Amino acid sequence: MSLGAAEAKPPVDAGIQRCSPPSMPRIASRAASLAAAAALALALAAPAPVRAAPPGAPAPQACSDLACLDRRIASLEEEIESQRLVHDEILKRIDDVLWFDRVGDVASVDKVYLTGPPDPNAEETYGIKNERHPFKFWSYVFVPRKLGRDRAPLVVLPHGGVHADFTTYHAHIVRELVEQGYVVVAPEYRGSTGYGKSYEQAIDYGGLEIRDVVAARDWAVENLPQVDGRRVAIVGWSHGGLIALMAAFDHPDKFQACFAGVPVSDLVQRMGYLTDDYRALFSAKHHIGKTANEAVDEYRRRSPAWNAAKLRTPLLVHATTNDRDVNVIEVQSLVAQLQAAGKKFRHRIWEDAPGGHSFDRIDTKLAREARAEIWAFLAEHLRK
Repeated sequence: MSLGAAEAKPPVDAGIQRCSPPSMPRIASRAASLAAAAALALALAAPAPVRAAPPGAPAPQACSDLACLDRRIASLEEEIESQRLVHDEILKRIDDVLWFDRVGDVASVDKVYLTGPPDPNAEETYGIKNERHPFKFWSYVFVPRKLGRDRAPLVVLPHGGVHADFTTYHAHIVRELVEQGYVVVAPEYRGSTGYGKSYEQAIDYGGLEIRDVVAARDWAVENLPQVDGRRVAIVGWSHGGLIALMAAFDHPDKFQACFAGVPVSDLVQRMGYLTDDYRALFSAKHHIGKTANEAVDEYRRRSPAWNAAKLRTPLLVHATTNDRDVNVIEVQSLVAQLQAAGKKFRHRIWEDAPGGHSFDRIDTKLAREARAEIWAFLAEHLRK
């Protein structure tokens, strides 16, 4: 299994094309992977050529009124956004190459193209209704190189961020899991960056993205012969923690364990303490389309704290009091709701853990100890 770019250049929305042996060369060595990444980085860093005006072309006219100036500004903003999307795509391709260097010695690495539920806000074409056209998304697959004859447990690992993606920031986590014999699937659910505008604006935070992640789980169980579908966990931090919780709440039969680190837990609370710019990501027309003030029930529907009574899956939650992203009050609300519902679960809230929001994902002694607790929890429920 391998990654690469297709022979024909894909459109912005296509992302990286999945390779196949006849048409795609394998990245054969660490040196080759680093050389490919370096070449992409140089291409990204190269200054764009300045376009010369054609001979005899009239000079741009200065704006004489505010309406003209507004149009110019809007055009510039559109061009900047277009360049950001291209920049994100290039960074994604560079980072994809680096996966081979970071974990290729312990895992076979692949990237597969899957389908989830339709995007209800997509542009309909040729009269084909959205309900007839599932949303397509990418997912990383990491299979341990050293597996015994028995099938392996699966860990589903959704990334965090409102608009973000699965990068080699997670390489040490993937490596630790693979070295313990877990197959890891990391879906780039709708709303992820690096795949173009329509992919990013298909975001459905706490909504259809959950079904994308569950679809990645189902694909792995159905298509990877190494996977034991009776032993599956979902692990996520931050927004990924919200996804892990909601997936386990809604599909207790599909997950035998759930870990949620510093999870976004209550979107109503969250909209109250964060900024207008953050709130605008949710009230955008292509997303929820309303503020929490206008649609309290919709934001509650997407919040783990307000769905806690659904818990049927063994659960471990980590948080810290100095989290500057997900304020600890959200996790405290989740814990209170779980306790009020009489649910059995484990949780631990550190007092000002070094690293704050990332405290158990970094490379400190405390972080490694915290992850050891997570891995022991997974083993308890997946190694039976």
